[in-house]
Amino acid sequence: MDTTDQLYRLVRLVVWLPLILLVTAGCEIGDLGGTQRGYEPVQPIAYSHKVHAGDYKMACLYCHYAAERGRHAGVPAASLCMNCHTQVKKDSPEVQKLAAAVESDTPIQWVRVHRFPAHSHFNHARHVAGGELKCQTCHGPIETMDRVRQEHDMTMGFCLDCHRQTAQRVATAPAPSTDCTACHY
Repeated sequence: MDTTDQLYRLVRLVVWLPLILLVTAGCEIGDLGGTQRGYEPVQPIAYSHKVHAGDYKMACLYCHYAAERGRHAGVPAASLCMNCHTQVKKDSPEVQKLAAAVESDTPIQWVRVHRFPAHSHFNHARHVAGGELKCQTCHGPIETMDRVRQEHDMTMGFCLDCHRQTAQRVATAPAPSTDCTACHY
């Protein structure tokens, strides 16, 4: 290989390597996914899990019923909230916002709190089935939160630690997968 070829390869390395690293870092920064531990956005309607799931002991699956059957737990329609709130605290400004959304058939623009990176997926049904995994395992002490926050970092390490610990703890069931293709596209 002559000096010109070596110089050409060096120039390509000097130009492309930083660009690739920058793009990769940009993807990580732009797609924070589960790394937003402590993220606690203000929602369009103040909803307290502390009151509903904590004080009144409402089951998570009453509102997030899709978690048993699908990938996403889902955010309940305002009409579900109105099952109780046509009678309970109906004069509350927050309940009046709910009632107005139902009346006008307008979805509430909730701010998403928990999010996985775009290159991975999580299926609630696989984790909720059988009741072995409590919602708090991933969502933290949700029943104590007036405003939902992301309690854990929800990174690959967080998930793998849980899968490995579960495999050690539950000898009778198939171990949760630690294979990359189980969660990554």
